[in-house]
Order: sequence, then structure tokens, then C-alpha cells
Amino acid sequence: MTIRVPVSAPAPVVFDALTDWERQSSWMMATKVRSVGPQSKGVGDRLEAFTGIRTPWGSVGFLDTMVVSDWVPGRSVTVVHTGKIVRGSGTFSVTPQGTTNSEIAWNEDLRIPGGALGRLLWILSSPVSRWAVRRSLTKLAQQLETSNDGYPVRV
Repeated sequence: MTIRVPVSAPAPVVFDALTDWERQSSWMMATKVRSVGPQSKGVGDRLEAFTGIRTPWGSVGFLDTMVVSDWVPGRSVTVVHTGKIVRGSGTFSVTPQGTTNSEIAWNEDLRIPGGALGRLLWILSSPVSRWAVRRSLTKLAQQLETSNDGYPVRV
């Protein structure tokens, strides 16, 4: 799954916003991300992302654990998903489009457990996942385009 979204903001600003893990929840739909362990902003960083909803009976969702496996400052980050539900890799990259614009490309190559049933569930849920990622990246783009300091505003 690859999603591309144009952003009216310089690539370094977009990359900094994408890699501000704790602030991702301001734009990433139904997801709260946090860094676990030393915060070095690079290869070896460990992340946890809880995706789900809160109900009166508790949270319903899943925890996605990741390790940063590749980091090209200002350009791209690749993570290896190490959780029980989500496995595989994910990469986001930022490509400059001149000096004031850029494009985000978000690519996920996931392996969902459960054999044939897991593959079927992924096929059925894939359109919703694509919509959620596109909506989230569009929200980030809007935050960057409307903030005065070139950084995502808190919502």
C-alpha cells in the first residue's frame, strides 16, 4: 500500500513533523505513538503505536511495535513492524518539490497473521486503511500549511 500526498511546506519541515513521534496523534487517525527507550532519532529507535478507540468499557484496538531500521535525515524513515498483529515494514519519504513544497509517500508492506483468514480480512479492510492513511497525511499537510511556525499545531 502506497499513499502519496502533496504538501505546501518545505521538505525539512515535513520530515521533522513526521518524525515527531509523540505529536503524531495530532494528525494520525485513532493512533497514539510514543518512543520507547532512548530518543536518538535514528536507526534503532523503538516505537509503539496504539490504534483504536476508547469505549466506556476500555480501549479497543491493537498495539503496533516498531524498530527504526533505516533513517535518511530529512528524506526517509523505514520501520520494521515487530508486533503480534502487524508485521512487515513501513517507509515514509519526503521528496522536495521545489523549495517550498514537497510530497509525502507512505508505503506499508505488511504481513497480517491468520493465514488465509488474515489475508481475507486484510483485503476487506485495506480500503479503510488506505482512506485512513490518506486522511491522516492530508490532515498533517493542512496543519503544516496553516501553522505560523511551520510545525503541526496541536488539536
